[in-house]
Amino acid sequence: MPETLRVKTWQQFKELAHEKNAKTVVYVIAQSVPARNHTGLKLILPFAGGQYIFTDTAKGDKMRRTRISVRTDSKGNHFLTDQDIINFLKTNLEINGLKIFSYWTA
Repeated sequence: MPETLRVKTWQQFKELAHEKNAKTVVYVIAQSVPARNHTGLKLILPFAGGQYIFTDTAKGDKMRRTRISVRTDSKGNHFLTDQDIINFLKTNLEINGLKIFSYWTA
């Protein structure tokens, strides 16, 4: 059975990505509280035999751990954008050839 391991800090996730020579990272933008907000974030780092998962939640206009900006639409709903997450991962992981996929499109 594949192993799922939780990662508690962004720094630890970043170190694991380099240690495991990551080729792929998958992200999930999920609903949070209140349900109209899409500010829950999961980052998944697959490896042979399992996956590492890092989660982040919003606090105000930023994510708590990654500090990714949270956007607000004209109705006051809060959300994350695919492009903001992709840009964050490319900039912070700095892994050549890294493929980044949304869970919903992978």
